[in-house]
This record gives sequence, structure tokens and C-alpha cells, in this order.
Amino acid sequence: MPVSLDGIRGILLDIEGTTTPIAFVHEVLFSYARQHVRDYLTKHFDDEDVRANIRLLHAEDAFADDLDSVVAHVNRLIDLDRKSTGLKSLQGKIWLEGYSEGTLRAQVYADVAPAFARWRVAGLNVSIFSSGSVLAQQLLFAHTEAGDLTPFISHYFDTGVGKKGDPESYRRIAEQIGLPPSEILFVSDVVTELAAAREAGMETALSIRPGNQPQESPEQYRIIHSFDELSST
Repeated sequence: MPVSLDGIRGILLDIEGTTTPIAFVHEVLFSYARQHVRDYLTKHFDDEDVRANIRLLHAEDAFADDLDSVVAHVNRLIDLDRKSTGLKSLQGKIWLEGYSEGTLRAQVYADVAPAFARWRVAGLNVSIFSSGSVLAQQLLFAHTEAGDLTPFISHYFDTGVGKKGDPESYRRIAEQIGLPPSEILFVSDVVTELAAAREAGMETALSIRPGNQPQESPEQYRIIHSFDELSST
């Protein structure tokens, strides 16, 4: 059943399992970061922004500061899919090189680009909230197989605004977007995130795409399988 956008002025989107296949993130992006982290750190180990990422990692875990130890620790966190600000920032820097060289091209579902264009015509604000860094988000949408989608996106939010399971994160996002939470629809494939957004006052929809993980009590949320199901009456 279509989900009405009546009364909605902003759409907040997760990435994995919502705009982009989970397999692309885990099998392509994570694999690329793992394969290139040593080369990247060898070239940039003393760069201040990289050192800042490493300091964030040290604040979370104890490990040695030599190149081999940092590489091993980063790879371990990638394998664990740790939602670490330092890790996500470092991954974004590595992916920047891949996108710039043309060896990376992001996947989005076929309905994403047409929906973005449709929402722009309708005057809707489109924003992204992902555990990946803002840089990683911008790179992904700038280098998709459907072209550069960044002109359609007004705001990007990462864990710097708060955890995705914390209602306060969504209140901060609404404030920064400049809309009441009740006029924002958050779409994600994870019900704990939807629950937090709902507690903050946002409208919600559960994205069910091929390859997404089953969710507990999905019937508590409106369900979509494509952005084509988000419509104004």
C-alpha cells in the first residue's frame, strides 16, 4: 500500500538497504577499504587529519601506534562493522581516492534517481542520515551509476549528530533541517532506528529490499519496497 507524503515537507533517508544495496556497502566498499588501508596509511600516516582519526580510534580501544598495528586494528573494525567515527572518517578518505580514480562507482536502487527528481519538483527537502561519514555519503551519491545525485540532497548527517538509535539525534536533525519532526518522513531498513525517529516525532517507513535483514515486528511500521510507493495524493 502506498505511503502518503501529504503533510510531509522533508524526507530523511538511511543508505544501506534504503537507497543502496547492503551487498554493495559490505562486499565492495568495505572490501576496497580493507585492500587499500595499508597503502593509504603508508602515504598519509603523518597527515594531521589522519592522525586525528587515529586519535579517535585510540580513544575507543588500546593498540600500538605503529603502522602495522593501526592497519590491523582498522581491518578488525571493518570486519566487525564497528560504528566508529574515526573508522568511518578514515574509510571515507580511502574511498575518495577510489572514486577519484574511477575504480569505484556507487550502486543505488533503480527507483532512487527518479524519486529524487520527483521529490524536487514537489518541493520536498531530501536529507541523508547514515553511520558512514558525511564525506563517504557525499562521495557515494556523487558517483552513482545513475549519475551525480548530490544536487537533490540538502543535508548529510553522520554519527557526529548522535547515534541512530537515539531519539535526540533526530530532534537535532529536524532542527538543522529547519522543519518540525512531524513534517519529516524517515525511511530506514532498521526498526530500532525507526523507533527512535518516531519517538522524536517523525513519520517513519520501513524499507524492505532484497538482501535486507529481517526485522522484529515490522508490522508496527508502514512498509515500502520501492520509493515509488511514497506518493502524494
